[in-house]
Amino acid sequence: MFNNILVICVGNICRSPMAEYLLRARLAENTSKQVHSAGIGALVGKPADDTALELLKEQGIDASAHRARQVTTDMLAKADLILAMEARHLKRLHDIAPQIRGRAFLLGKWQNGQPIPDPYRQQRPAFEHAFNLIDQATTAWLKYLD
Repeated sequence: MFNNILVICVGNICRSPMAEYLLRARLAENTSKQVHSAGIGALVGKPADDTALELLKEQGIDASAHRARQVTTDMLAKADLILAMEARHLKRLHDIAPQIRGRAFLLGKWQNGQPIPDPYRQQRPAFEHAFNLIDQATTAWLKYLD
């Protein structure tokens, strides 16, 4: 059972917060589920990027409370499922905590391992592209999370 889900990217201000808050919204009725996010090179304490916040808000999701966190071995140990944006993120996580193999996957696993490109410091179209991929990927994961 996946009750503690951790979503990972680099800075924890663009991709992983969008995925975290989309999953939270979609799993809202299932109160046993906790969804968190962190970064492998987090901009600790920073809010989500304005464009990421705007895209979520357009979906009726308020992520204004988000603050970036650095991933820790404790977070990884407690997570039942770890979802990363790119293969290199998984490699870094496996270096940090080899015991997570079997619990860590690409968010785009069900889209043939589709990586989610980083929109950081890019214009809105890059964020929209990442958001659409995240939207598709989180939807695909739902059947495995209920």
